[in-house]
Amino acid sequence: MSVKVDLDKLAETLADFPFGYLITVGDDFRAHTVAVTPILADGVFTIGPLGNTTRRNALSHEAVTVLWPPREPTGYSLIVDGTTEVTEDGVHLTPTRAVLHRSAIEPGAGTDPDGLHDCVPLKH
Repeated sequence: MSVKVDLDKLAETLADFPFGYLITVGDDFRAHTVAVTPILADGVFTIGPLGNTTRRNALSHEAVTVLWPPREPTGYSLIVDGTTEVTEDGVHLTPTRAVLHRSAIEPGAGTDPDGLHDCVPLKH
């Protein structure tokens, strides 16, 4: 199920995350991860340039994830799932889901009743 992304909130949130990791999947179902600095404009990320493996993966499997790590160990990571369109210069990624995620500091913290995770969906 796709969750509508509040793009205004996503744009504001990105100010706290200077770089991320683009995660694609190959035909062998192995993840391929590269550091990127996506630019969000008009609700679409532009990411590029791309290496051969990332380009090939994005052409074969349009569903990708970008993960921005937290600035400090107890902070939130930003995770954005989306679909890609490969261009000459890289990819355009249209977000389908975004969440701020971190491990819970203590059992019962956050939104996970087991206390394993503390996730904040970015949606309307």
